Amino acid sequence: MKKLYYIAIIGLLIFEFLNVYFIMPMPGSQRMRSIEIAYFLYTWRWAFRGVLGLIALASFIPAFQASKLFSIGTLVVVVSGIYAFNFQMAADSMFYQPKHLQMLDAKQNKITKDRIVVGVVIDGKAKAYPISLIGYHHQVLDTLGGKQIMVTYCTVCRTGRVYEPIVNGKIEHFRLVGMDHFNAMFEDETTKSWWRQANGEAIIGQLKGQTLPELFSQQVSLEKWLQLYPNTLIMQPDVDSKEKYDSTAKYENGKSKSDLTRTDSLSWKDKSWVVGIEIGKDSKAFDWLRLKKERVINEQVGAKAIALVLSADNKSFFAFERPTKDSKFQLQNDTIIVDNQKFMIDGRAVDTKVSLQRVKAYQEFWHSWQTFHPMTQR
Repeated sequence: MKKLYYIAIIGLLIFEFLNVYFIMPMPGSQRMRSIEIAYFLYTWRWAFRGVLGLIALASFIPAFQASKLFSIGTLVVVVSGIYAFNFQMAADSMFYQPKHLQMLDAKQNKITKDRIVVGVVIDGKAKAYPISLIGYHHQVLDTLGGKQIMVTYCTVCRTGRVYEPIVNGKIEHFRLVGMDHFNAMFEDETTKSWWRQANGEAIIGQLKGQTLPELFSQQVSLEKWLQLYPNTLIMQPDVDSKEKYDSTAKYENGKSKSDLTRTDSLSWKDKSWVVGIEIGKDSKAFDWLRLKKERVINEQVGAKAIALVLSADNKSFFAFERPTKDSKFQLQNDTIIVDNQKFMIDGRAVDTKVSLQRVKAYQEFWHSWQTFHPMTQR
């Protein structure tokens, strides 16, 4: 019976470790295909805990009689391990949504203008979310233009996305559950399916294969966003999370020292920055260093002629469909010139009535883009 006690105790410790290992950034865990194992362990976690706990409970007295000190010591170790794995290392115990979401206008804003934001516009209403804030929270729930929106960011992939939190026609609630292939995952409250942050797809569970409706968003400097949308509201730091925020701007400027969030200085390395564009089944990644050098890239993504432009601030980028394959974009002081017509940096018309057609484009780490777009060109 005392052997059963130690088997159950060790089994509990191993189970709790594996339950966290496969969905958190631990050595080797994010480079294997383990989502099915992770989901199985998580789904049946109370069954594992119940069986092993009952065995440990039933065999504790013989183990205690054989060695009081050792049996109590191992029990303390296991309880401590269970607490650490579930309340210190679990994703939703490390990162929290803001308790007080405060949005201020430009006059009241406390965020410095050199910070990078994810901007969203719906029905003429604009809001900006600094990545130094949403990078900690991972998701921020808000309303804009009469819609509920879910602003997300994963610092390990450098991916910012905005979704409508709607599943099967109803507003759904999500919690951060962990990550898969270094990308944040959210669990919906109703079916407990797991959803990937980078593309809004349910990758395991009852709703596997469904996707969240994505809203058009733009990653730019706050200064550029204010020039484009002076009436915008800007997210402010949550008073309860001030100590958790990246206050030094090292991450967003590519100077983080962490292995997970650092930036490679050369092109096409795991942590190199790219701008990814996906049109239909075609996708292409553009080297950020090349974009900084050339400022305008006229290219093709599949059969679609596109142009990628970078503002003078070296932070704000925009992508458009080119009117024709022969049309070539040029930049002059953040004014786009194409076919002898002028446009603002975001494509809005200056001397014509027709604005440019924008294309979704995302800045992220190369390892992230190629993982979730295995057939991408570059």
